[in-house]
Amino acid sequence: MGIIAWIILGALAGWIASKMMNTDDSMGAMANIIVGIVGAFIGGFIMNFFGKSGAYGLNFYSLFVALLGSIVLIALAKALRSK
Repeated sequence: MGIIAWIILGALAGWIASKMMNTDDSMGAMANIIVGIVGAFIGGFIMNFFGKSGAYGLNFYSLFVALLGSIVLIALAKALRSK
C-alpha cells in the first residue's frame, strides 16, 4: 500500500474514531492522520491475534481494522490522561 493510501486511510479512520470517541474538537487533521496510521498498526496486531490479516489496501476491511485500532489508541490515551 502506497504512502498516499496510508494517509487517506489514516485520515478517514482517525476522523471517524475521533467522532465516535468525542475527541474531534481537540484533534486537528494531522492528529487524525497520525492516529489513523498508528491505529492501523494496532488494529493489524489485534486482527493477527485472532488469525485475520491486517490493513492491506484501501478498502472497507482495512478501514475497519484501522478504525478498531484508532478507537483502542484513543481509549488508551484518554485513560492515561485521566489519571
